Amino acid sequence: MIYTVTFWGTRGSIPTPGPSTSRYGGNTPCVAVEGAGGQLVVLDAGTGIRALGLDLVAKQNGAAKVEILLSHAHWDHIQGLPHFKPFFAPGNWVRIWGSRQGTTSLEAILRQQMDPAVFPVPLDALSAKLTVQQVDTDDFSIGEFRVRTIKLRHPGTTLGFRLTPAKGGGPSMAYVTDNELGVGGTYDVSKTWRRDFVTFLNGVDLLIHDAMYTPKELEQHRGWGHSTYEEAVTLAQDAGAKKLVLFHHEPEHGDAEMDAVLADARTFAKQRGGSFDVDAAREGMKVTL
Repeated sequence: MIYTVTFWGTRGSIPTPGPSTSRYGGNTPCVAVEGAGGQLVVLDAGTGIRALGLDLVAKQNGAAKVEILLSHAHWDHIQGLPHFKPFFAPGNWVRIWGSRQGTTSLEAILRQQMDPAVFPVPLDALSAKLTVQQVDTDDFSIGEFRVRTIKLRHPGTTLGFRLTPAKGGGPSMAYVTDNELGVGGTYDVSKTWRRDFVTFLNGVDLLIHDAMYTPKELEQHRGWGHSTYEEAVTLAQDAGAKKLVLFHHEPEHGDAEMDAVLADARTFAKQRGGSFDVDAAREGMKVTL
């Protein structure tokens, strides 16, 4: 099985459009995974999902069927949803998977996001058929893909996803954004979380992982739920990943800063004896597995 991973949004926290971010991109998280049979799974719905929606409508042959996995409901990961064009055409079908936040259901959160007080079109007015599917730490199938989940170290309930072919065999990928690998914060995870997390990722072909901070920046942001490129590289090596893509870029890191981050990450990987490929997510980048 061969599938294609496309990066539509790579930035963390807030959109950062402008000339200084033109290469790595300024849209917030959105990654599309397309299977050999055309099955589409979208990981997060930051502002990058708007351009994805326009692309889907332009290429559409019949009704669009879209599965969206939300890592969590922080604003930068859902802020593109109200502007996802397939929502507004009859015959389209969208299912959104995600976890509750405390006692609040995901559907309630999405309704609040599109409440008339803050957005002119309420959720019930969408022309497409919308289903919201609650996820805890479940394993489930979406067409061609088998999806496994794991709870991450980030404020609120945040999930990482590992996708593999539903029929077994073939390549695997993991999407892990908003995750604090180092010391900091208080999170509701087990004492064996790090070991379990490495097992969850073991041998993954593509690891997309939060690398928001430099080691120096992390000292001012412990407990915020994010990692450094050094921590992401170390994790990839521990898990035996074949390719690491740094993700959820710091808003204040322009293209020049991101070039430096990527160079430092590659140097760090070589110093540790890593044999895997290290790259940084750029809008429009495609990875074929």
